[in-house]
Amino acid sequence: MKINESMAMFGIFNSNPSKKMRKQYNILLEKAMQAQRNGDMKTYAKLTEESETLWGEIEALEKQPQ
Repeated sequence: MKINESMAMFGIFNSNPSKKMRKQYNILLEKAMQAQRNGDMKTYAKLTEESETLWGEIEALEKQPQ
């Protein structure tokens, strides 16, 4: 067994791009919620739109076969 095969087998060094994107998505939602609470509806709308776009990218990425 080669080293690369054993690393891939255990997933030690495999990066998960959707994990990073989900973290960014949660940050955007949090910022949008704070903007809404402060009455800044323009910023809320902008951040919500960005988060929806990012969520679409996450779903597309996760539907791809590994």
